Amino acid sequence: MIINDKTCSWINDLSLRNNIKTLKKSMSCDWLIVGAGYTGLSAARKLGQLHPNKKIILVDAQLAGEGASGRNSGYLVDTTLNDGFTSNKELKNYKKKTDIYKLGIQTVKRFIKEYQVDCDWNDSGKYFASSKSNDEIHLINFGNTLTKLGFQYNLFSQADLKKRLGTNFYNLALYTNGGVLLHPGKLARAMIDALSSNVELFENSSLLEWEKNVDTIFCKFKNANINTNKIIFCTNAFLKSLAIKTNYNFPITLTASMTRALTESEFKSIGQPNEWGVLPVKPMGATVRMTKNRRILIRNTAEIFNPFKMSEFDLKKRSIKQHIGIKKRFPQLPSDIIESSWSGVVSRSRNSSQIFDIIDNNVYVAGCYNGSGIGVATLFGEQIAIKASNESTPEMETIEARKKPTWLVPQPFLNLGIRTRLMYERFIAKSEI
Repeated sequence: MIINDKTCSWINDLSLRNNIKTLKKSMSCDWLIVGAGYTGLSAARKLGQLHPNKKIILVDAQLAGEGASGRNSGYLVDTTLNDGFTSNKELKNYKKKTDIYKLGIQTVKRFIKEYQVDCDWNDSGKYFASSKSNDEIHLINFGNTLTKLGFQYNLFSQADLKKRLGTNFYNLALYTNGGVLLHPGKLARAMIDALSSNVELFENSSLLEWEKNVDTIFCKFKNANINTNKIIFCTNAFLKSLAIKTNYNFPITLTASMTRALTESEFKSIGQPNEWGVLPVKPMGATVRMTKNRRILIRNTAEIFNPFKMSEFDLKKRSIKQHIGIKKRFPQLPSDIIESSWSGVVSRSRNSSQIFDIIDNNVYVAGCYNGSGIGVATLFGEQIAIKASNESTPEMETIEARKKPTWLVPQPFLNLGIRTRLMYERFIAKSEI
């Protein structure tokens, strides 16, 4: 059982829910969706629309929307730099990936408009920034790739970035205006509220085992069982624990911290910048945000770690790195400014591609978003529900055209390789934490 906690500022911003149900008696349904993050919530919403007279059950091992979905950095991306597809050799595959990102943004935007969602949406774009001048060649090469694909961008120097970000830490950055910053917790909560009446949500209900027997799928939980005709797995980083696509994705544990809101004088001391988001040029550099309400978020750790729970002691050790990262960028701010720190899990594949599959008759799976989960998960959730309804869409054709995830080496070689790579990436990005 994943332990719920209140360490994440995004989640702490939300009002407490009072309609939480845990699975306590055995049931049958037409559809079972496992995992209530962006993917599962979107799949359940779409199934509810497509099949208003069918019984749909959505289950999650913790509270809906409060796993990785409510704990990410809030970037709805149109382009990414560190996904392995930015060389000229892989331009075709990178184009396919950005097509998926575009559809993801459109899907979230459509949801927000339809349900009148307030999730602090801001079309502010994003910066790929570095403190090292020798990273200029990486940004120039990335800019050339963006140009070939029709994306607009700007290169900014340290003086420009000081005015825009309120810090002189960064020497250069590439800015793209197509990305969106938002409040991930508010978006996830809105998806819960948008579930139709024929969708029943059970939380803190871990699926222990499942087995397919002819046309019925038997699912065992701690206190009850569910028999279902069709099942969709949307557990992302936890797919492997359910024996789903075990050799195609792996979990990475991230930790982040957020400050309290800056006072008026503190905000003036950094130049009163507009809301902004910075992504690192090097994979293990820090992700940093200035939020709408003058808080600073920083995420600068990634590691192979127990994905189910991080102790308070372990989290505190990692939050020290976030404190150092904030002080490097904003030395004038107080040392006790961090308000909360939290961990979360991202699912990655070897070639940074996503999972969208039928794994058996009436058994479906979507996940593995490689750090770009807000838009892609929302898109994949809706589309896997449509696929499971034996329908097709142009969006699905775009998804199916992507390069499929490649096979991973078995354990213990996999974790050894990942740890070695992360150690190398941390070393070359040590100045960027």
